[in-house]
Amino acid sequence: MAITSAICNTFKTEILKAVHNFTATTGNDFNIALYTSSATLGAGTTAYSTSNEITNSSGSAYQPKGKVLTSVTPALDSTTAVCDFADISWTSASFTANGCLIFNDTATGDPAVCAVAFGGDKTVSSGTFTVQFPAAAATTAIVRIA
Repeated sequence: MAITSAICNTFKTEILKAVHNFTATTGNDFNIALYTSSATLGAGTTAYSTSNEITNSSGSAYQPKGKVLTSVTPALDSTTAVCDFADISWTSASFTANGCLIFNDTATGDPAVCAVAFGGDKTVSSGTFTVQFPAAAATTAIVRIA
């Protein structure tokens, strides 16, 4: 079992079928769900699943399906289309996460966009857990199409 950072293969065809709309304020709702090291996520992931999603070790900071992301309308950086999200935090949190899945919570079946490995377990105990997204640039954006 492992989490591998990748754009999901099904996402690649779904964008050509107009399943996903990343436009800020008028587009779809994209969520970020956190997973344990027992999860298997990567290019072959097709949709959100509760299997090996994290749970709180105390408190109620994390809920199933994670949180809704704030999307930034896609743009071009030279010849690469890029999409970005605002950083997201869970406060008063106590849990351990090994990676995440970004998925479309608006579309039928909660289709997957991408999986992100955190490079190991990240633990927070009665603190703030933040996922920081990279800059929306051709070589760094979390979602980019060249």
